[in-house]
Amino acid sequence: MPRSRRHLPLVWGGMFLSDGGMETVLTFQEGIELPHFASFVLLSSAEGRRRLLRYYTRYLEIAKRHGTGFVLDTATWRASADWGEKLGYDAQALRKVNQDAVYLLTGLRAEYERPQAPVVLNGVIGPRGDGYQAGRMTAREAEDYHSAQVATFAASEADMITAVTMTNIEEAVGIAQAARGRDMPCAVSFTVETDGRLVTGRSLQHAIEAVDAETGGYPLYYMINCAHPSHFDNVLEQQSGWVRRIGGIRANASAKSHAELDESETLDVGDMHDLAGHYCSLRGRLPQLRVLGGCCGTDHRHIAAICEACLPPPALSA
Repeated sequence: MPRSRRHLPLVWGGMFLSDGGMETVLTFQEGIELPHFASFVLLSSAEGRRRLLRYYTRYLEIAKRHGTGFVLDTATWRASADWGEKLGYDAQALRKVNQDAVYLLTGLRAEYERPQAPVVLNGVIGPRGDGYQAGRMTAREAEDYHSAQVATFAASEADMITAVTMTNIEEAVGIAQAARGRDMPCAVSFTVETDGRLVTGRSLQHAIEAVDAETGGYPLYYMINCAHPSHFDNVLEQQSGWVRRIGGIRANASAKSHAELDESETLDVGDMHDLAGHYCSLRGRLPQLRVLGGCCGTDHRHIAAICEACLPPPALSA
């Protein structure tokens, strides 16, 4: 049974880390071929599972050293029907891979969780289309499309789900509605462009307020991901109600645009200390910020730098 689904510790306070850009690390730094950028294919082999466990462990060790909680994401960003079809996975195979992704993390939780440093198992749901492009679905179509993955997570030990790299409001609404239908806690993370707006041109404020209006405020919190902080820090007004709904940041390492990153043949890891400084500034401006992680181009070194800049040093044992 889910350990924390009914009493999610990150809702009540404290800081939580997460991992970095899983797919970019595995592809560019570890030389693993991920067809269609889908990390869930690694779950199909013993060696693939070992590679994933080593990836996660680097970040969990950082959280252990700093005494923070951790939001442990499944490798399921692409594990939905359209992407599964491209990769030869039918509905039954996708259901199994989503279950296996959660199961892989239960052992890590048992190893690293401490009373004052909880580990939350988070089922990741990605967009139906490309994470840099605007999707074209109604909220109802999105709910229907994503409901299978939501249902699988709801029947697993996952504590919550997060819709990540959302580029349009309707898909975010649909996933939140699917989560509500399964009584599954959820968060929504939006991708923004260099002007701090969604690729559709909608403002981040409009996106958050619209999803809240359509779902009765169902998401626990919102996140910003897959953009450098310099792309969105100027749109955050500290006293605005919608800003207080932002509970997590998973920024890109690079300040390049999505178009530039798409065309790049090498990984831009940016300036990790500058990135950490941005996080520190955002932590002071976002009163509900709980989750610190990374997206494209970030790895465990970026997360360690963010910890050094944003979190107090761990207390020394007597």
